[in-house]
Amino acid sequence: MNLEENQLEMANVVKTTTMVAMRDGVRLATDVYLPATGGPFPVLLERTPYGRNAETRRERTAVYDQPMRRGEVAEQFARYGYAVVVQDCRGRFDSEGRFTKYLGEANDGADTLAWLTSQSWCNGRVGTYGLSYAAHTQTALASQRPAGLTAMFLECGGFSNAYRGGIRHGGAFELKQATWAFKNAQCLETDAHDTATMQALAAEDIGAWFAALPWRRGHSPLKWVPEYEDYLFEQWERGTFDDYWRQPELYAAGHYDVFDGIPVMLMCGWWDPYAQTTTDNYVGISRRKNGVARMVLGPWTHGERSVTHAGDVDFGPQACLDGVLAANYVQMRLAWFDRWLQGQVQESAADPVVRYFRMGGGSGGRTAEGRLDHGGGWLSASDWPVPGTRFVPWYLHGDGTLAVRPAEQGSVLEYEFDPSDPVPTIGGSITSGEPLMTAGAYDQRTHENIFGAGLPYGPLSERDDILVFQSPPLEQDLEVTGPVVIKLWISSSAPDTDFTAKLIDLYPPSVDYPEGYAMNITDGILRCRYRRSWEHPEMLTPGEVAEITIEPMPTSNLFKKGHRIRLDISSSNFPRFDVNPNTGAPEGGGSERVKALNRVHLGGAEASHILLPVVPGRAGL
Repeated sequence: MNLEENQLEMANVVKTTTMVAMRDGVRLATDVYLPATGGPFPVLLERTPYGRNAETRRERTAVYDQPMRRGEVAEQFARYGYAVVVQDCRGRFDSEGRFTKYLGEANDGADTLAWLTSQSWCNGRVGTYGLSYAAHTQTALASQRPAGLTAMFLECGGFSNAYRGGIRHGGAFELKQATWAFKNAQCLETDAHDTATMQALAAEDIGAWFAALPWRRGHSPLKWVPEYEDYLFEQWERGTFDDYWRQPELYAAGHYDVFDGIPVMLMCGWWDPYAQTTTDNYVGISRRKNGVARMVLGPWTHGERSVTHAGDVDFGPQACLDGVLAANYVQMRLAWFDRWLQGQVQESAADPVVRYFRMGGGSGGRTAEGRLDHGGGWLSASDWPVPGTRFVPWYLHGDGTLAVRPAEQGSVLEYEFDPSDPVPTIGGSITSGEPLMTAGAYDQRTHENIFGAGLPYGPLSERDDILVFQSPPLEQDLEVTGPVVIKLWISSSAPDTDFTAKLIDLYPPSVDYPEGYAMNITDGILRCRYRRSWEHPEMLTPGEVAEITIEPMPTSNLFKKGHRIRLDISSSNFPRFDVNPNTGAPEGGGSERVKALNRVHLGGAEASHILLPVVPGRAGL
């Protein structure tokens, strides 16, 4: 195929644009950046729905805060001897076809690789890179094991199992999918989406729509763009784990064998909804006979690797990627691809397999920017979970304590869960939630800027529908690093309901924080109909005592001496997750809502507890 139009000399880099045909004839807009001389070259590929030369705020450095365009990043790679290909996904920006979020990327990615490996400027070795959706497109195309795929750099994505994290979590639906669709549908002024339609979409009040949930097809803010509304409801209404969720774009865990022999760098942040996907992919790939996986886990929100804070908490100067893990993010990726595509740098046995940022250890004071100084630093490990980790149960007691010994006598605590008054989301592992929710760590107290919060504002712990369990002040520092699991014995008056769990680092009162600081560390949810099986939901019998498991995002935190470990149990976290109506109605529907009396059983044979991954002997950095 002839490269056409738009020839541009850029400091020894030549850019060309072409429309690449897929197997069904749909053509995808594709930019190619080539070194001006030499060749053939190894190729780097990014496939994105966000505009192949759009400004991307995650492509900046700690020194230069001005975001780069994707083309500027591609230019930099090309100056180091790579051919770089950046492509608009199907149905987005200048590419033809209909966009159905996530789906179809496996075939389109494989077809794109087949095209570029046939070009005279390609030496047959291809590396893929990209953040978030552009990481999902990588695992999708890898599922087809296309010829030429040689190395990958996955950041904040690449679904291990979208049903377990990214679209759904614990059976609940992640409402970031709705805010993402609303925002991203607004950049589609085409023949099918004229200016008036886009203006009508932009005029919708997304907050008012969230307050008026549930929605239905034709009665949602996305009614102006039916293809977006259709795919959103397709995800929302498919509550059971069926063949839809086993499609290659959504389920890398179903085909880890295709990664055998392909080196994969995995990178993510603790405050990112793809932290579990990242660790799951590391385990799934590295355990293969010829699996090569490396992993970096930082104290970041989604792609924000060049700042020291996440939410209202600062982690210190070491928190940035820049100047710590590499000169900057461009250089970090170049080092990876130079090693595996060009063989310029040999991997050393001393190079860490896993690097992770352990949060905590700071002064606990307020920084000049007004954030909590939580601190932290980088550690390395030879595997994940960190070798030597002990999974230590801390038990919930009827008096609200959290202790390493279970209560000998059984007891029950209860609360009324009203789905019309859900617990508001305050931070956490979120992306694409603006303007209704933001990611990161925050003091767990409401104020006027928290969506869904009402008067009187104050600590979430004062709500009647939250059970609070906390340890005595710790007598020594405690490192918690790895997957966190909460096992509860519950009962409810409803045929179906949710239970949520939130792990908190509770600071003691100080001069800067006279009431202390309840810093969220990680949280999760479980929809009770899926307590025994994701494939075969089963309603509760009112009053039945059932065992459930909640699996939040993995984390790493140093709970300092004098702090308390706190666990909050409730039944909602909105708008992060959709709210269970307590009726057993089909997923994504159910206009009727009823209150539920929810109980947590404690002690004896029903010893509800949290399993903390404790790394011994690692108190200091």
